[in-house]
Amino acid sequence: MSTPEEKKKYMDEIEEALEAIRGGLALHRGGVELVDADMETGVVSVRMLGMCVGCGFADMTVKDLIEDTLVNTVEGVREVVAVA
Repeated sequence: MSTPEEKKKYMDEIEEALEAIRGGLALHRGGVELVDADMETGVVSVRMLGMCVGCGFADMTVKDLIEDTLVNTVEGVREVVAVA
């Protein structure tokens, strides 16, 4: 079980990594929002925004860009899932 301080630090690390991705998504008038992150399972939930919603490449963006980035930059992240 994590403390509120540990959870905040974890969420902040994820937000920092997502910030590096947002610029590229914005070029396509899209975006990504952090919804939640479970430190115990390593699952991060994100919501796609703007033109990413309904885009045929959204699933690939989540797995190949967002998940790859987070798994390789934030300790403990194992998977990223998109939520509505």
